[in-house]
Order: sequence, then structure tokens, then C-alpha cells
Amino acid sequence: MKKLGLSVLTLGALSLGSAHAVTVIKIASMSPLSGPKSDQGLQIRNSTELAIKESRSQFLALGFDVQLVTYDDQGDPTTGNANARRMIADPGILAVVGPMNSGVMIPSSETLAPSHIAIVSPSTTNVKVTDRGLANVNRVCARDDAQGPAGADFVIETLKAKKVYVLNDKTPYGQGLADAAQKEFQAKGVQIIASEGTEEISDFSSIITKIKLAKPDAIYFGGLYPQVGPFAKQLREAGVSIPIMGGDGYDSPVLLTLAGPGAKDIYFTTIAPPLAVVPAAKAIAARFKATYKADIQGYGIMGYDSTKVVVNGILNAIKANGNKLPSRAQVEDAIRKTNLTTGTLTGPIDFNSMGDRMTAKMYVRQVNDNLQLSTAGVVNVKAPKP
Repeated sequence: MKKLGLSVLTLGALSLGSAHAVTVIKIASMSPLSGPKSDQGLQIRNSTELAIKESRSQFLALGFDVQLVTYDDQGDPTTGNANARRMIADPGILAVVGPMNSGVMIPSSETLAPSHIAIVSPSTTNVKVTDRGLANVNRVCARDDAQGPAGADFVIETLKAKKVYVLNDKTPYGQGLADAAQKEFQAKGVQIIASEGTEEISDFSSIITKIKLAKPDAIYFGGLYPQVGPFAKQLREAGVSIPIMGGDGYDSPVLLTLAGPGAKDIYFTTIAPPLAVVPAAKAIAARFKATYKADIQGYGIMGYDSTKVVVNGILNAIKANGNKLPSRAQVEDAIRKTNLTTGTLTGPIDFNSMGDRMTAKMYVRQVNDNLQLSTAGVVNVKAPKP
């Protein structure tokens, strides 16, 4: 029986008039490509494709071809887990870029772990993603236990809030973010008026009534833009103009569309950088625009860097294996040992023993009076000690 990491497809390629068998290596991408979160998911998928195309000549020089296999997880853990089982069944897949959501990442990574399919996520921030100690799990973004406190500190130090109303969307992502922020608020003496979760997506009247009665100085809402946008719109229409702070789940132009004028004074921390503060991304942004007829966004930048990590890991595993096809376990090990000092958009990338990036960046964004996003600051975040 052939081992999973060694069984591959072959392509017929013509070179100098002769047919040569080229071994195909597959890299999977998994993110929401349909549904309300597809805006960010497509950014990850498209930037992954772009980075893979750029690497193709390096693989061909070693006698391999590289292909992208795309999976739509719809932001749903059950769908993501089913995708993971399909990846295991495809022996050509050596690694995955994604998922985007922590709720998808946690179960699907556990499914993939016994098969040693390495994962490099651009954006899964829940602490459980890496705290479980899975050898196949890595991420290039900061964690919730860094992001939540960064947002809380901004609310305390810049917005000068003394009383805060905390909300979350009842997902691993939103609740993890809100819990980390709440812990920081409490540590620094800020009064938590209320802390609750909600799955509501259309009618927030009951929550808004409670907020009006409580009169907080600010709201911290751990959630995603499809929910927070309508909430902000209704909150402002009810006459509540206090700031709303959240995390990188707000990071989409669709937030401004959904919230309308209510987007003013929304703030969020994000692990995904705005293009304006990443000079190295200008060239890739032009190629992205020409290829996909859309502007690259923060999740695209992080997806690109995640793919660079995967490509570098596979190439290193090939070379360490005597220029022969590596096993999934060899790729898994090579990716964890990543030490990229050049070629990425967001700076050097290396991982600790748990798969957390040693030094990540976090960005504070705000919706200004002109209903446009601007950057309020950039913070370097160290990975916690394993």
C-alpha cells in the first residue's frame, strides 16, 4: 500500500520536444467562498492562488508542479470538517492555507492532524487553535489573548471609557475575543455593566433598550461584520452614539455598507493590515487587481504570507528529502521550523513550538467622520510562552 504523502498524480509536460512526467503537489485553500463571509474568504483564496502561481517555477526546477485545490467551508464547522476528510482522501494535498474562522479551524484541524496535513491560517485568532498543541497547526496572525487586550487598552487609554457593555456573537471567535477584552477591562478597573452573547442578526431592539438604560461609555462587541453592521445602524438610529470596539471580524468594506451612517465611531483591532501601512504589498496589490478586478485587502495580504510559508515549507522538505517528494509528516515538520526573513509582506515569520507566530502585528482601525477607515496605530505583539 502506498503511503499518503507519496502517492501523487502525474502530468504530461512537453519540454524540448519530449514528454516528461511531472509530479504534482497540491496545496489546498479553505475559506468561506459563499455566504455572508465570502468577501474575506475570497481574499484568502485569491491571494493563495497568486502566491502559488509565483512559486511554480521553483517547483518545476525541482521536477514538480504545484496546483491549488479550493474548498468552500461557508464559515460552517460541519462543512469545514467534511472538507478536511476530502483533503485526507486526496494524496496529492500536502498542506492547507486557511481556514479563516476559528470555529472551522478547531474541528477540521483535529480531523487533519492524524494524517499530518499541515495548516497555516491567515486569521484564526482563538487561543484554542494553538493551545491544543497540534503539530500540524500554525498561524501567521496574533491571538485573541493579544487582540482583546489591545482593543480594551484602546478603549481605556484613548477613548477614556469607565463603563463598558460587552457583547459577543456566541462563536468561538467572538466569545474568545470578548472574554479576553473583558479580562483586561476588569484588570484595569473598568466597570463591566453587562456581558452577554447574542446570535441575533436582524432585530437588536431588546439589547439596545438595555444599553440605553445602562448608559455605558463604550461597547465592546466580539463578532463579525454581518452582525455588527446592522447592530450599529440600529443603535445609532436609536440615538446611541457611543463608540463600538471589536476585532478583526469587522475588517470588511461591507461593514460600512451594512451600518451606513451608523458606522461612525466604530473601532476595531485587526490582525490583517491595511494596504497603506504595508509598503511591501504594493507590487502584489497591482497583480491582485489585474487578476481579480478587486483591491487586495488585509485578509488577502495575510493569505499571501500564509501561502509563502506553506510554499517555503514544502520546498525545504523536498530539498531535505534529497529532492524527492516529501511525506506529509516531513512537510508538517518543515513548516513548523519556518524561519522566513525575506519575501513576506508583513515581516519575518517564525513559529514557537505551538505554531504561534513569534512576533505578529496588530492594527487599530477606526471609521472617521467621513465614514472612511483610517489607521489609529500599529502594535507589535509577542507570542505567549508555550
